[in-house]
Amino acid sequence: MFEKNRALTTWLLLITVLIGFLVVFGGYVRLTRSGLSIVEWNPISGVIPPLGDAAWQTEFAKYQQTPEYQLVNKGMTLAEYKEIFYLEWFHRLIARLAGLLVVIPLFTFLLKGVIPWRRSLPYLAIGLLFAFQGFLGWFMVASGLVDRPAVSHFRLTIHLLTALLLLGLTFWTWLNHRYGFPEKRAPGSYGGLHRLAWWTLAVLLFQISYGGLVAGLKAGHVSNRWPLMNGRWIPAGLLSTVEPWWENFFAAPLTVHFVHRWFAFAVLTMAGIFYLAARRQGASSTLQNSALALLGLISVQILLGISVIWFGVPIWLALLHQATAILLYVVTLFLIYQLRHQLAPVPAQARAPRFQAEMA
Repeated sequence: MFEKNRALTTWLLLITVLIGFLVVFGGYVRLTRSGLSIVEWNPISGVIPPLGDAAWQTEFAKYQQTPEYQLVNKGMTLAEYKEIFYLEWFHRLIARLAGLLVVIPLFTFLLKGVIPWRRSLPYLAIGLLFAFQGFLGWFMVASGLVDRPAVSHFRLTIHLLTALLLLGLTFWTWLNHRYGFPEKRAPGSYGGLHRLAWWTLAVLLFQISYGGLVAGLKAGHVSNRWPLMNGRWIPAGLLSTVEPWWENFFAAPLTVHFVHRWFAFAVLTMAGIFYLAARRQGASSTLQNSALALLGLISVQILLGISVIWFGVPIWLALLHQATAILLYVVTLFLIYQLRHQLAPVPAQARAPRFQAEMA
C-alpha cells in the first residue's frame, strides 16, 4: 500500500535528517571561513580532491586570487589552506551523496509504481528542490569571490530558507506516511487555533530569516553584551548607518542584530498564546504537550542566543543555536499537522482522538 510503504517512509525520514544535518554542517563551514576555499564548481571532477603537489599548488593559486585570501588570509600556508579546503570539499561531497540518495530511490519508487504518478508531485518537488539547492549553494559562494571576502547575506538567507522549505516538504510528506494522510474537513472549532499555528510558524520563519542575515553580515560580533548594546537599550546609529533609513533593517549589522535579538520575544509570545489557546479549547494532550515543548524550546533558544552573544560567538554554541532553530521549525510543523488531523474539540470524557490512536 502506497501510504504505508515502509521503504518509502524510511527514505523520507532519512532525507529529512540529512537535510537538517547539511544545514548545520553548512553553518560549521561558514563559521570556520571554509566556504570560499574552493573557487570553482565542478559537479563531476570536483568529487576528487587535488592529487599531488602540482594539483594542490594550482588550486591554492586560484584561492590566492580571491578577496578572502588577499584581505583576510594573506600569508596562509598550503597546509593551512588544505584544512579549510577539505572542510568545504567534504561539505560538497555530502551534498552530492545526498543528491544521489534523493534521485536514485525516487526514480526507483516511480518506475516500480511504489509512488503512483498521479500522486508524484510532492516527491518530484523534493528532487527538484534538492537540485535547486545545489545551484543556490554555488550562487551564494560565487558572490564572495568577486570583490569582498564574504558571501551575500541575502543569498545566504535565501539558501537557508530554501533548505527549510525542502526540509518542511520532506518532513510533512514523511508525517503523512507515518501517521496517515489527513482527510479534508471543515475547520470547525479548531479553525482559529489552526490559523494561530500558521501565524506562529510565520513569526518563527521571520526570526530565522533574520538569523540568516545576522550570519551573513557577521552581526553576532557587533555586541558581546546583553541586554544592553554598546551600553544602551537602543544603540546609537540604529537607523543611520546606511541610507535610506529603511535599508538599515536589512543591511546594517547593528540594526539586524538588534532586530534579531528582540524579535525572539515576539516568537516566545506567539508560542505562549498558542499554548494557552490550545488548553482553553480542549485540544488533545498530544497537541498540548507539543505546544508546551515548543514554548520550552523557544526559551532554551533565547538563552542560547544570549550565550552566543556573551561568549563571543563560539562555534559549538552557534551551531547548537542553529540546530535548535531547525528543531523549533520541525515542532511547529508537527503542531500544524496535528491540527489538520483533528480540527474539532473532543469531549473531556472521551478525549482519545484519532490522531492519538495513530500515534500509538
